[in-house]
Amino acid sequence: MLKPVIEFCSSNMHHGTDRLMNALEQDDRYEVIEYGCLGNCGECYLSPFAMVDGEIVSAETIEQLETALQENIVRKAAEREALDKLIDDL
Repeated sequence: MLKPVIEFCSSNMHHGTDRLMNALEQDDRYEVIEYGCLGNCGECYLSPFAMVDGEIVSAETIEQLETALQENIVRKAAEREALDKLIDDL
């Protein structure tokens, strides 16, 4: 199974995403990457965000972002599992 890739923008760290990124880096279930810029400047300025497998996940607070990231990861895993089952059934 592939690890979810969670990408953080260093320009977004003023929202406190650095603490979340550092915590997730310690968990070997995830591939965590920091970039200088993810090209989402409007999102970056307004709220904490990260990208999970290329999809933007944002929230009003770091705590909400952490929850939203986990929900996104669980949803994507369920979607992959359903797709794999569908392919196996063909």
